[in-house]
Amino acid sequence: MKRFEARRSRTETKVPFVFVAPAVVFLLGTLVVVALGALGYRELHEWASIASSRRAALVARSVQSELERTPGSAREAKLDELAQRTGAILVIEDSEGEPLLRATPKRPPASTLTHVEPFGRDGSKLVVLSPPYDPSEARATLLGALGLFAILVLAASVFVAWTLARDVQADLLFLRGVVKKLVQEGTPEAGLIPVRTIDQVGQLTASFNMLLERFYAAERAYRADLAGANAFDKDRSAFLAALSHELRTPLNGILGFTDVLLSELDGPLSDEARENLSIVRTSAEHLRSLIDDVLAFSALEAGEFRLSREDLDLYLVASDVVTEARLTASQKNIQIELAKDDSEGPTFAQADRRRMRQVLQNVVSNAIKFTSQGKVRVEVKRKGSEVHCIITDTGPGIPKADLETIFREFEQSSAGAAQRTGTGLGLAITRRLTDLHSGRVEVESEPGHGAKFTIAIPVVAPVDISIPPHPRLSQAPSPELAALDETPGAPPLEAPVPPEALKEPE
Repeated sequence: MKRFEARRSRTETKVPFVFVAPAVVFLLGTLVVVALGALGYRELHEWASIASSRRAALVARSVQSELERTPGSAREAKLDELAQRTGAILVIEDSEGEPLLRATPKRPPASTLTHVEPFGRDGSKLVVLSPPYDPSEARATLLGALGLFAILVLAASVFVAWTLARDVQADLLFLRGVVKKLVQEGTPEAGLIPVRTIDQVGQLTASFNMLLERFYAAERAYRADLAGANAFDKDRSAFLAALSHELRTPLNGILGFTDVLLSELDGPLSDEARENLSIVRTSAEHLRSLIDDVLAFSALEAGEFRLSREDLDLYLVASDVVTEARLTASQKNIQIELAKDDSEGPTFAQADRRRMRQVLQNVVSNAIKFTSQGKVRVEVKRKGSEVHCIITDTGPGIPKADLETIFREFEQSSAGAAQRTGTGLGLAITRRLTDLHSGRVEVESEPGHGAKFTIAIPVVAPVDISIPPHPRLSQAPSPELAALDETPGAPPLEAPVPPEALKEPE
């Protein structure tokens, strides 16, 4: 966007087309006039050379004719007279080239053109040294005519170019103004642009109108699809509200009565009955965690999550998560460790306690679920302006191709197919909640070498933000989804989620 604005600024500072076109025409016309002048000057000098040669020959013949009619005793005087009259140097030479008579005008020419004519029967010659033709007068005439031609032609061409450029610029500015108005108003189907001319600018305007018609058609189709998507979202919200009431309420009753029976308030239980009730309670808890995953993800997608930040020691949060996970880890004979590195500072960050607990529970429960033997290690440390929670396991690892797939909704890694359970929303919710804290989730893994998840949370929150709604939502969150918090017998969306919830891998 910045590059486009800079390019547009440079474009607007250039010389307008209405001045560029006449200037280009003027320069081209000037070059043509200069070329014509050079050509005419060369032709003039060639013509002057030919005229000088012919003039010398004519002078020689005239002098020869007059001298032949003049008696021998008067030829010297006549030669002087002809030299003064023609302005040429006249010389009569014998057959050996020795001068017999010579006549020079009062103003001898600076440069001469020699012409020789036979004179008499004894082999003598008449040599005429005639001045060349001076083309200065013709040159002045040529320059005057050329200057008048240049003025007329350049003035006419510049005027025509300026007129055409002015009309083209006016049409382009009109087109630009209409387009700018359409963009600024932002009204759908504001109308087509009138075609003012039938030249290339008019063709451009007509083509742009065709583009506008296609755009309006696409916008109508988009709005129709958007209306359908909004209707679908409302139906989905209503369905989730009914699901919360119809499923979570009976599940809460099942869990409550199961706890009562397991507490043996109504009498002692046999080992078989206790085992059966434990299975019922575990299955009900798992089912409730799946429902919590779907509802939590729906709230995130609709942009309804808000953070309640506080100065939170992430090590204490991790300690609570690890304590709750020890029972599950011990049942699989897996060791779970908690470590703290405060060499760079305390592990406090501005975060939401319940959401950070949810994030750590998802990752830690995933690590325990996919680790068959070995251990799971949780380390909390300060690193620069962030607090890092690092969870490593000795599980089967994640293929490189699945490192991004596991963070997508309803998708899981192919490495843990044997342990695949849940909705595939755990890590997607983890990434969403971490983004909500302006943090990040990174994963490093190789098949057969376990996985390493790093959750980085800024010590100081940049802004108190919330995740925006899904792109297809153009309205505020529907009241049906907000009503999930009011469903009888169901815990609110902002209530702490059980440790087993939101832990399925992607």
